[in-house]
Amino acid sequence: MSRIQIRGRRLTVAAALGLLAAGLLATPAAAHPGGKGHPDGKGHRHAAEHDGIRSPRGDARPSAFDLVRTSVRRDGRHLVFTEQVRGRAGSVRPERHGSFAGSEVLSYVWPTSLDPSAVGFTAGSGTLALAATSHPDFDDTPGYDEDRNGRTDDDGARWHSHWVVLVPDTTRPDGALKVRDIAEGEKPDLPRTWPGVPLYLDSPPYPTRLDAHTVRIRVPLADLGFPKDFAYDGVTAALRINADLHDPLLRVSNVLDVASGDLSLPGRVGRG
Repeated sequence: MSRIQIRGRRLTVAAALGLLAAGLLATPAAAHPGGKGHPDGKGHRHAAEHDGIRSPRGDARPSAFDLVRTSVRRDGRHLVFTEQVRGRAGSVRPERHGSFAGSEVLSYVWPTSLDPSAVGFTAGSGTLALAATSHPDFDDTPGYDEDRNGRTDDDGARWHSHWVVLVPDTTRPDGALKVRDIAEGEKPDLPRTWPGVPLYLDSPPYPTRLDAHTVRIRVPLADLGFPKDFAYDGVTAALRINADLHDPLLRVSNVLDVASGDLSLPGRVGRG
């Protein structure tokens, strides 16, 4: 298993916080001005058309998380979320930490302009994102057995899908993001496949495929209420479980790459 060293790349978590407020929470129309791409501060322009967001090669390491093209397209009664990377998709996974507290999560993420209520969370509760994740120290998909070995509690290292709601982590001055916590006594709206953890996190059994340079998740349109259109972006990131297991329980520890370069959600859903 390859080892990844977590360190700042292209977009610090502090910058990500400001961009979350300015970009991820924007309306789809505001997030896609003209569909002609956006500068990323390095002289690049990232193409953003209905066929996806194209990103420069070689500006993120490791190559398994260097985004090249990100797309969401309709395919019959499904949406297909795709990220293509320079290296072999999924070839780098977290090393086993030995405990839930302090463990690491690696992820391929599609932040969207969809309201969290589209999948069953409380309306207006943050930024809804789809993610493919790997984390060998815990299993948060108790509803299904990914490796078909008769157990549902040992599959965390396998790449699998989640809906998450992202919000700013107000406990830190560096602008970290986190998966929204569920406070003690709070009773938010939750999807039916919520795994029972104190997070705005859903564990739907969506087919998650990693093949050569591509990560792909198929989502039934019915699960989102058949949206006509929405904006999206692509992110690769590392997250970490808080060592003391207090709010925030799961925060973004490092942004590895951003498809648009500025989290402006320039992508629009296309047809396959």
